[in-house]
Amino acid sequence: MSRILFALTSAVLIGLSGCASQPAPKAETKPAETKAAEPAKPTLTPEAQAALAAAQADVKTAKSKNALWTTAEAALAAAEAAVEKGDSATVLKQARLASSQVKLGLEQLDYPPIKIGD
Repeated sequence: MSRILFALTSAVLIGLSGCASQPAPKAETKPAETKAAEPAKPTLTPEAQAALAAAQADVKTAKSKNALWTTAEAALAAAEAAVEKGDSATVLKQARLASSQVKLGLEQLDYPPIKIGD
């Protein structure tokens, strides 16, 4: 009886292992359908791109002179985040804010030091 049970168990295991080793059929993907399904990324206006490039250069200059205000840095970060969304209006607004804050920070370097007491 144990030989029959052993033979039967072996046959079932061999049968199941044959099913497990077959590769799964590949799902057909059509390249044209996948490309059409992806939404197109919105692009920035040339004016917004120019303002962003100017703001990045301004911030780099201010950083090199240790005159970078945190408000300028935050405005540049907001402008760069808006680039990912393709929001030209926000990029333009934040880039202009960053540039104006950098200008003020650089002007502050020319202020005379404050003398307290004699």
